[in-house]
This record gives sequence, C-alpha cells and structure tokens, in this order.
Amino acid sequence: MTTLFPSRRIQILLPLPLQGVLDYLAPDDLALQEGDFVEVPLGSKRLQGVVWSMEPPPSDVPDERLKHIYGRFDLPALPDSLMKFIDWVAAYTLSPPGAVLKMAVSVPRAFEQAKSRTAYRLAVEDPEELTAARRKVYDAAVGDMPLSVRDWRDWAGVGEGVIRGMVKAGQMTAVEIRGEDSFPAPDTTLIAPSLSTEQATAGEHFRDLVRKDKFQASLLEGVTGAGKTEVYFEAVHEALLREDSQVLVLVPEIALTAQWLDRFKDRFGEEPVIWHSELTPVQRRRAWWGVIHGNARVVVGARSALFLPFRALKLIVVDEEHSPTYKQEDGVFYHGRDMAVVRAHQADCPVILASATPSLETLVNAESGKYDWLYLGERHGPAEMPDMHAIDMRKFPPASGEWLSDPLREALQQNLERGEQSLLYLNRRGYAPLTLCRTCGHRIQCPHCSAWLVEHKKTGRLQCHHCGHWMNKPRHCPECDSEDSLVACGPGVERVAEEVERLFPEARLAVMASDELNTPGEIRETVAAIVRHEVDIIVGTQIVTKGYHFPDLTLVGVVDSDLGLSGGDMRAAERTWQQLEQVAGRAGRAEKPGTVLFQTFMPEHPVIDALVSGDRDNFLEQEANAREQRGMPPFGKLAAVILSGADYNAVVTVARQLGRAAPRLTGVQVLGPAPAPLAYLRGRHRYRLLVKTEKQVNIQNVLRAWLDSIKISGGVRLQVDIDPVSFF
Repeated sequence: MTTLFPSRRIQILLPLPLQGVLDYLAPDDLALQEGDFVEVPLGSKRLQGVVWSMEPPPSDVPDERLKHIYGRFDLPALPDSLMKFIDWVAAYTLSPPGAVLKMAVSVPRAFEQAKSRTAYRLAVEDPEELTAARRKVYDAAVGDMPLSVRDWRDWAGVGEGVIRGMVKAGQMTAVEIRGEDSFPAPDTTLIAPSLSTEQATAGEHFRDLVRKDKFQASLLEGVTGAGKTEVYFEAVHEALLREDSQVLVLVPEIALTAQWLDRFKDRFGEEPVIWHSELTPVQRRRAWWGVIHGNARVVVGARSALFLPFRALKLIVVDEEHSPTYKQEDGVFYHGRDMAVVRAHQADCPVILASATPSLETLVNAESGKYDWLYLGERHGPAEMPDMHAIDMRKFPPASGEWLSDPLREALQQNLERGEQSLLYLNRRGYAPLTLCRTCGHRIQCPHCSAWLVEHKKTGRLQCHHCGHWMNKPRHCPECDSEDSLVACGPGVERVAEEVERLFPEARLAVMASDELNTPGEIRETVAAIVRHEVDIIVGTQIVTKGYHFPDLTLVGVVDSDLGLSGGDMRAAERTWQQLEQVAGRAGRAEKPGTVLFQTFMPEHPVIDALVSGDRDNFLEQEANAREQRGMPPFGKLAAVILSGADYNAVVTVARQLGRAAPRLTGVQVLGPAPAPLAYLRGRHRYRLLVKTEKQVNIQNVLRAWLDSIKISGGVRLQVDIDPVSFF
C-alpha cells in the first residue's frame, strides 16, 4: 500500500461497536469504490475498514479536522449484497453496524501476505492394520483436506508423534500450500443416486427455482429418513452448473456433520469448504479468501457463514431449520434461519429450509403461501417409520436409584439377542444434575451463576454448564461439614450408561455427549464405530439427533420424555416434540423395522400423544391456536431487554427506570422488569423486560425511542434480543 495526499471525503465503517460510519479523506487519484478494504488511523492505531459511502451527506465537521486514509488493500471489494445485509441486520437487531461488519471480517490474517507452509494429507486408503491412535486419525479425516501436524493433533485428539510416525511410515504425505490456494471444484459430472418419484419431483422443483435465478423461500419438509439431503443436493448441482456460482449450506453444528460430508463427497467428488469457529487462523484465512475470490464454490458452515463475502451466491440451504442453535445469543443477537432468508433476498437467490420437524414460524409462512412447501411423506428405500409407544412410569416405576423401566429393559435385552443396536436418549449431560447433602439438605451451586453444579463422575468434578466453573467433588459438605454425605440426585447420561453397564455387561457401550466427545475426530470415530456395528447400545444427548444414519439401530428409548415440558418457555412443547421426533427418527432407517419407547409420567400430554399417534398436524394446530390467542410469535412480535452488571443495586435501579419509562402505546405491552430465570450468570446480576407487540407494530422504532430516553450508567450492560428463542 502507498500513502497519497487526500482530497475527497468518504465514509468508512470500522469493525467496531461504534454507532456508525466515520468520515475520512482519500486521494483523488486513488481508485476507490464502495466495499473496498482500506487502512485508516483511529487514535494511535491503524485499523482495517470498509468504504461504506463514496458520497457522504453534508457534515458540520470541516475537512481540515479529518484524518487521511493510509491506502487500499489489494482485495476484491465487499459485495454490495453483503453490505446491504450488514445494514439490514444492524437495523433489525438494533446493533451497531460495525459490530455486524466484524462478523464479516473476522479473519485477522485476511490482510496479511500469505506464507507458504507444509501440511499433510492421508497418502493411502484406510489400511486394515492400524494402531488405535492412527485409527483415530483416519476416522477424523475430512476428505483429503491437508492439515498441519498441530491441526491433525487437535482434530484427531492424538499426540504429534502419532502424526510424524504416519508421515515416516508413508501413510501421510507432505504438501506445500498457501493461504490463498484455490479449493478444488465440485464435480458435476458424477452420476447421481437414484431418487424416488417423490424425491425426483421435489428435486426438479428446486432445480427450476435455481434456474430462475430469483429469490424464493421454500420449506422442504419430510419425515426422518425421507432423503431430504439428496433432494436439495439436486438444487446444489443445478447451481454449480453456472460458472463461478456459489452455494451456502448452513448446518446446526458443523462438528456433527461427518456423515453429511461423506455424502457430499460421494455426490460431488470433493469436500465442500468448511466454516466454523474452531478453524485455525490459517484455515479461516484460506476459506475467507476462497469465498471473496469466488473459488470456494460450496461452503458448509455454522450460522456465522452467512456473513462470508460471497461474490456470486446462487443458493442457500438451511438444514435442520428448526434447530435452536441457529440463534446467536451473544454480541449481535440474531437467528441464522431468519437471516438466511434475508441474505437470500439481498442476493436475489432461492433459499431452502429443510427439516423433518419444521418450526411453527416456518410452517405458518408455508401455509400462508409466503414460502413454497414441498413434503416428502415416505422414507427412502425399504425403510418404514418406526412404531412408537409410551411407557407410563406411574405403572412401571423403576427401583430407587434406577432409571430404566422394566418394559424398556426387556426391549433392550431382546434387541441385544437379535444382534441389533439400541439408543437411549437423555438430554442431560454428566452423571447427575444436582448434588446435595443428605444431612443438611445443602445444594451445591455455582459461585458465579444461579445454577446447580452438575456432577461428572468420570472426572470426579462438579461443573457449571453455563460458565464452565468446576471444582473437585468434596468429601465434606461445604455447609455442615458432614463427611461422605453428598449424594447425586437425578440422572445424566453417565448415570444411565452406568446402569446399562450393570444390566448388560456383555453389551458394547458408547456414550455420545459433548462432554465425552471433545474433538470432531472423536465424534467421527464414534459414528464410524456405530456404523461398523462395533457398538450395541448408545447412550446420548441431543447430539445424536443430528441426522445420523445407523442402519442397524432399531430401538430408541427416551429415558425422560417429560424433560423440557415444564417452565415458562412458550416453545417448550414444540421444542420437546421436535427433539423427540428427531431422536425417534434414528430407529429403523434401513430394512429392519424400528421401535421407539417414551418413558413418561404424562402419557396424556399433547406432545406424547402426538408422537405416539402420529398426529403431528393436530398438535401443531393446537400450538398455533394457543400462540395466536395470546398474540405470541409468529402472530405477534417479541423482544427481550436484558440488563446485567456486577452491582446488583445498579442493575435494579436501571431496570426500574426502564420500567417507569416503558411505552404506553396501542398494541404494545411491556412485561417486567423481573429477575431473569438465571438471575446470576458469569458473575453478573441479570434483569429482563419483555416487549410484546401486535404484528403490524414496528417494534424496532418502539425500542429505539424507549431506550434512548434512559441513560444507562453504573457499569450496567443493556442488550436487546429481537425474536428471543430462550428466556434464561
């Protein structure tokens, strides 16, 4: 870059939580356009920013007081559609535009000259004779993506010596790569798998939408195992037929997509470009460069991939669109599914929302005709939907300290005898959710959060799942000092696994929970072992619901079907139905029929009744009617105002000020202030107010006018969550 004498005023947006753009001066003879990356001074720092306007409005600040830009980076400009998207997201979420821009340029090395480095890829197909450690490396491999020794170590969860040994043995080969090296293009000439008539019809519909090259939102709904992925692969294929076109596929959790990546490679010959928070700086730089230069043709990523600088975006797919993990609840609060629809609109391309259990918001849009709606009602191939039954725990209570009823135990035994696999599902990590003293009743709580510490028996720790605080389990009660008086209350997956080991000592057991599987390689290795039928019984949390296909898995037992049905969350019933329907869908996905057993104390609950009867439509209609009567989303609007701070009195003072100044407008209701359900989180006290409006009200304007009337002080942080998903 070269520094030239400035002579004209431009506006720069910096990736900082500032209120807006800043004016700078740029040289007349420097070719600039909106979207260009430039380096500018701010105080004593040199920062990277983006030219946001070449024609700024009149200002009272004279040119003499403005600073000069240092120069322009040799990078393609930020695409216009992404600039519009950033402005839209900022206005919708009431966030500073710079904070949104930061998500689009979250690659510190993007502006540095790339350096050549040595990486390693697998040199041969999976050998039969491998040590356990080297087997982990093969199971962790994402296609033939080259990685550094350190990256392989972290990805596979092995020592660096294992990788170096594989290089020496010829099982890995070295390659020289640079940060801007192109990605291999997907192969559109490969023969596609055969589709059912139903799948082919849906696939051709989506191909036609891609050909039209216009915005259209579509819901692709289908029962679990119906082959939705192969259907939207048809749309991906059509998009790739166009030169330089790009496709974005969003997934709820990128670490859990090993089988999806394998299916993509089978279909297109190459792995897609991967984007998520766990990439190394070098990987992030290469992916970001690939996207902005246009050679990253297909990107699969977490919600943050929405902010990548696609040059020619022709299709967006949101897989498992119902997943709550699409909601970001830190920094800029946004919902990845909803923002994907906006992103597609700004890019003027189709967006496909795929799910076996669509969110009520998406279903309402489909029923109203706002979205296209295609439904796959049959499982692909010979597979049929599993039989579902409720086990009334009032009639079949387990013995004290045990969690599996007799009918479920008998089903597990029969499945073992048939040589088939079983899954026990409990969406609760650890050994037990609560540890208390049987002498004085003291419950061990996190010192930084209003939450109990969860026991993890394998590590001997008590841990907070909100802030990460942990302590070794004490021998004495912290309150009354009684020795060996602390007891575990309630089950977590570790405790259920312990019971399974005791009941079926001959069974090969695997636990699938984020505490047990710490790396993507471990997840991939466990999934591969299950597919190879090296596991008889799986005990897992919600990570087992993420679209896995286990051909020999024929029995699913839900240990606590009532978990999640209580509390004040308006989506509790819908979310529980989605989780249980998804986990039930793991059973009987091949030739062998499947069975699902729900342990419940409320077999008459609408969620359980909908699952067992298969009457999903009636359940969702009741949910929609209840929300409509209360004016709740999607029939009304919601926003949460969250106050937090280290000083409890300061938080309460600001909360009361906001409550007194709350708008009194037709169609607007403000609830609170009240302590948040998690009133103390990560060392900060929390209060919430909930704003509820009718559908036609501009809730952002209401919030701006209200919040601007109050001065926030005393170290209190105010955050706004438009369309809240959780209410913790």
